[in-house]
Amino acid sequence: MPLLPTILDALAHVSRVCGFDTVDSFPPGHLYARTRWNRAYFDIASDLKPEQIERALCDSIANTPAIFAHISHPTPRMQRALLAVIHTRMRRSCGDPADLAALLIEAYRSPHTPEAIPGLRAAIEQDAHEATPERARRLLGFLAAMPSAFDVIEAGA
Repeated sequence: MPLLPTILDALAHVSRVCGFDTVDSFPPGHLYARTRWNRAYFDIASDLKPEQIERALCDSIANTPAIFAHISHPTPRMQRALLAVIHTRMRRSCGDPADLAALLIEAYRSPHTPEAIPGLRAAIEQDAHEATPERARRLLGFLAAMPSAFDVIEAGA
């Protein structure tokens, strides 16, 4: 039996356990195992627990909302982080939230993206034949009518 592959496997295992590796998804069997993110934009250590991973991703979204575009099948919590930024922009009239609404519309192209708030998928899909800017404006109207959707309190770990 060659010794080199065994040594490389052992080094890879130690690297993951110590957090030297970065991950681009939740562990297999996790509720949101389909969720993926681009490692180039998120430096998530492999030794973090799924709750810590999700919190780090949500913090990144809150700080740089455009980064949401680099996540496929975002979790409801990640979507709520983006929705909070959208709500802040709408409330303060600082910047156009339509670009962020377009990111949410793009995420919902996949049927595997879990719904963050009741009725969100239906609101996004009702005008699928329209151009993205118009869909974003309609989505913002839907979100403006639901201020309680942004007041979800996340349980801390």
